[in-house]
Amino acid sequence: MKTSNTGRTSLSEKIINRLITLWLELVTGFLWWLVGEIPSHTFRKFFYRLAGMKIGKGSTLHMRARIFDPRHIAIGKDTIVGERATLDGRQQLKNSEGGLEIGSHVDIASEVMIWTSQHDLADPNLKPIEAKVSIGDYVFIGPRAIILPGVKIGKGAVVAAGAVVTKNVPDFTMVAGVPAAKIGMRRNQNPNYTLGRARLFQ
Repeated sequence: MKTSNTGRTSLSEKIINRLITLWLELVTGFLWWLVGEIPSHTFRKFFYRLAGMKIGKGSTLHMRARIFDPRHIAIGKDTIVGERATLDGRQQLKNSEGGLEIGSHVDIASEVMIWTSQHDLADPNLKPIEAKVSIGDYVFIGPRAIILPGVKIGKGAVVAAGAVVTKNVPDFTMVAGVPAAKIGMRRNQNPNYTLGRARLFQ
């Protein structure tokens, strides 16, 4: 009897998980191919928030952003995300510590990719693993940089264009390269600026 109950539970869990996955794929497609193509910040933010993303006052995402699981993405205030950026909020596995947290006054340039999920290359079945990415206040991330799962980027840090960040970046540290390595320290270690108005119709 126990085996039968376990079997039924396992089957029902698979069905529920499959339905959740299909729903998330539907939401993802809607956000990518419709919402992301509309040249209106107000329109896009409305639907991103409706889908579960937390977006602070004055923050915005430019067009054609690629959003995975917006329910686990939180963005502070006065943060700007460039066009065609990838924001990965996946936190679907059991006991997962995935999700994406972006602070305030963060400048994320065009085509940046931030991933919270990847395959475990040590696993014979390439099972997925998820790990939270955290980006502090006043961070600048240059165009086409890639942030990998589990990375924490400290306050005021700078990630150069095209860098691949595989490990934590301390506060106010500047990194570049593949994999990203320290190239210096940011001079202004008491930032107090705002990024200003996002470009209209983009």
